Amino acid sequence: MQKRHSLDPYHLTTNSFESAPRKWFGILRRIGPGLILTSSVVGSGELVATTVLGAENGYALLWLILLSCTIKIVVQNELGRYAIGTGETTLEAFDRFPGPRFRVSWIIWLWLLVIIVGLFSIGGMLGGISEIISTFLPGLSFKTSLWMLTIITMVLLVIGHYSLIERFAVSMVIIFTLLTVACAFLLSQNPQYFSWESVIDGLKFTPPQGGLITAVTVFGATGVGAIELIAYPYWCIEKGYAKFAGKRENTLDWTKRAEGWIKIMGVDVLVSWSIYTFATIAFYFLGAGILSNLGLLPQGLDMIGTLSNMFTETLGNWSYYLFLTGSLAVLYSTVFSGIAGLSRMLADFIGMIGLYDKSHYRTRLKVMRISSILLPILPTLLFLYYQEPVFMVKVSGVSQALLLPVVGLATLYLRYFHLPKEILPKTWITAALWTSTLTMLILMGYAVFHELSW
Repeated sequence: MQKRHSLDPYHLTTNSFESAPRKWFGILRRIGPGLILTSSVVGSGELVATTVLGAENGYALLWLILLSCTIKIVVQNELGRYAIGTGETTLEAFDRFPGPRFRVSWIIWLWLLVIIVGLFSIGGMLGGISEIISTFLPGLSFKTSLWMLTIITMVLLVIGHYSLIERFAVSMVIIFTLLTVACAFLLSQNPQYFSWESVIDGLKFTPPQGGLITAVTVFGATGVGAIELIAYPYWCIEKGYAKFAGKRENTLDWTKRAEGWIKIMGVDVLVSWSIYTFATIAFYFLGAGILSNLGLLPQGLDMIGTLSNMFTETLGNWSYYLFLTGSLAVLYSTVFSGIAGLSRMLADFIGMIGLYDKSHYRTRLKVMRISSILLPILPTLLFLYYQEPVFMVKVSGVSQALLLPVVGLATLYLRYFHLPKEILPKTWITAALWTSTLTMLILMGYAVFHELSW
């Protein structure tokens, strides 16, 4: 039998451990998984879905934006805790969930269905990026720019590894988030588009004018989506959190190491939450303040052109190409990070159903690379057929929203039946996990009931 690769982060040993840093400089150096997660959601959820919601409803649904960003953070944290304590990936953990099985648990087949639908969102973003490229290079046809983008993405993903993905994601997110927050600040100085009275009214519960599906879409697409929640432990493992904690031992040393890396992961979660929450609010303000007042709704192949008004109306016409550059950065970071996460989860799934031995790290890497080649092609073909980026993002958002309660229930199950007792969360965290899961169940249950009743 082939020996485990010494660099395999998915294989825990009793001699690979490392104590977690305690000083803030050392802690901040070890964060990163959450920033990759942030880069994978900012493009679809924040730039597209959030601004469309603002354009349709004005400031009235600010409460929904804040709820969507906040309610899922505890699930993200607890999935990370479980990965550090056990070394199991999310799909391996979910395979423990009771119920019908066909090689793997039913919940994993549901996940597979959602990621297939999620390719619509990636396709919509690839179309948006191609629109930007065609604007910069008018001599290049739209289809040519789309296929060039697809091929470049394949190459980068094949040669990419965790550190490359992390550096790329961080730089892209920081650039555009700063620009967007700056625009939102300038917006707040313009009474034509902004008033604190409207913001305060937006914190009150108000049903969406665009229908319940709009609310469901935003809830699924903004903040951290279901797919991103499932992907997060993979990034934690590849960062080394689980490997540094080491294979579980019934010792005080192991408990201290595991708790130390869980604290690092907690800081990572809070940093990522802060970034995508501020970015989401900024995008929503721009959509609600500018697009809604101008009567503009992003749709079709003119999505980027419509969205650019958020910058030009606050900074001036000169900022048009600045917006295009920033949009290119944030959309592509979402595509790149999203497909990178999908390739890892898909490789895990293929191994779990018995098509290769996951203990062979080099084979796992080959399957990940093959997935990285195939995954960009399908969204490209989907976009060429539909050519409606906003619609494609919405379809993915609805599917992710429907999966969220299942992810919450699975996380609760793992907490009570499989999480090592040495690293159980504090009572208030468990209460927050119950609150998060029940809220998602109620929202999605109401949405389904409402739609069926009509």
